[in-house]
Amino acid sequence: MKVVRSRKEVRQHRILAALEANPALRVTQLADELAVSAETIRRDLDELVQLGQVNRTHGGAVRNNRSEPALNERLAINVPERRAIARAAAERHAGAGALLLGGGATMTHFARELRLTDQRMTVVTPAYAIAAELAANPLIEVMVLPGIFEPQEGLACGPETIRAISRYRAPVAIIGASGLDDEGISEAMLSAGEVYAAMLEQSHEGVILADHSKFGQRALVLLHRWSTGLTLITDRQPPRDLAAAMREGGSDCVVAPPVG
Repeated sequence: MKVVRSRKEVRQHRILAALEANPALRVTQLADELAVSAETIRRDLDELVQLGQVNRTHGGAVRNNRSEPALNERLAINVPERRAIARAAAERHAGAGALLLGGGATMTHFARELRLTDQRMTVVTPAYAIAAELAANPLIEVMVLPGIFEPQEGLACGPETIRAISRYRAPVAIIGASGLDDEGISEAMLSAGEVYAAMLEQSHEGVILADHSKFGQRALVLLHRWSTGLTLITDRQPPRDLAAAMREGGSDCVVAPPVG
């Protein structure tokens, strides 16, 4: 699967990286560094504020590194919905010989369901919590990807992680998402988004586990546009506009039955 990124997305990624390195950068300095107008930078910063990625300051902006609650906090949110999604996904994919798995709250619930499998399988993941859950089943061989440890998500990320992912070709990649809108699937954290986009690119099929709270949301990194080879497993029927965008792109949607 080929990940397509617009010039604006690339530019906004560079803005965030620049602010991470030097929070004192002004709008005019960012404009000079990126070779665009100050007005373009201001529009980008306004969008990044709406996405929760930065806070505006006089003449500039600073990174907001808590754009999404930490993993431990999210594990306590929408638990019945996430368990239903996790169970439906495990029923569909527990027989796969190999899986690429992302991290996150819904994915942790999925790992707890998947570890009950009685079939041998191999899982490749950058997420330490996912690896720990699945390692409890001796039938599951767990391969943890290398990289720089991101403590908020318990995730390996960075160039070394991306290079390691490129060595694998799995039939299915399963990930969570921060947002689902007409354009596609998005992730709030830049580092995690780069890893998940690479996982989708290295798989034949991409599966997205996300509850209804993600409908109509757009996070920083657009992981993939709706297309054939993508399946959303969720707890409710998506709203009309989102459902239409998925159909037009050729993506499938599975609504999980409630967990009794």
